[in-house]
Amino acid sequence: MALSFGNKSEVVKEGSAIILFDPRLIAKPCLDLFDPEWLANESRLVGDAVGRGTAWFFQDQGRDWVLRHFRRGGWISRLADDLYFGANPENSRMFREWRLLAELFSCGLPVPRPVAAVYRPSGLFYRGDLITERLPDCMTLADRLQHGSLESEAWSRIGTTLKSFHLHGVYHADMNARNILIDSDNSVFLIDFDRGALRSPGNWQEMTLNRLLRSLRKIDSQVTEFAFSMDEWKLLLVGYAGVRTRND
Repeated sequence: MALSFGNKSEVVKEGSAIILFDPRLIAKPCLDLFDPEWLANESRLVGDAVGRGTAWFFQDQGRDWVLRHFRRGGWISRLADDLYFGANPENSRMFREWRLLAELFSCGLPVPRPVAAVYRPSGLFYRGDLITERLPDCMTLADRLQHGSLESEAWSRIGTTLKSFHLHGVYHADMNARNILIDSDNSVFLIDFDRGALRSPGNWQEMTLNRLLRSLRKIDSQVTEFAFSMDEWKLLLVGYAGVRTRND
């Protein structure tokens, strides 16, 4: 039984699991699409990327999609690797990220389009996954800088993109060099909006920039070849400052 939430999303139940999806992208979602082993057996997997968890790249209905399983970070991951407390699907991490991405995408911001999310209850806890459209021909900023320096315009464009999100009140909870994607045309995208939110202007905007700077410095200290210095950071800040507010 499908429950309609307007013409942009629907919810369907399969067993105890609840799937939120965009009917314009997928007509009939099933739990198999959230199972990497099943995708591999069906020869649909085309790659993966390892970060805090693993993201699997796969193909379905002629489209390229990304599957991400929600996992905890930090010390708590030793106690509950992928379990979260909560009994309301709409308050789950994956449903909230799906709906935030849908809103950002509809506003024209450079984010992956959400396809489907699944909420799997387990007593007072739940697990879950998210499927988004794959952004073509992209590398993370962290990987890109290990292959050589970026053009000045690209650094400025990163700053411009971050400011655009901030002007829309978009808070990114984990702004680091692996959550910024750059394609061959130096177009910039943001990914992984877990715990993201829409907020009023505040000091969180500066904190987001500082978090990204710490990320770049940390990678620079760990990787032998990493094309980053404070000169590049200044270019990013020029791009960030160059975006006018809506009232200008």
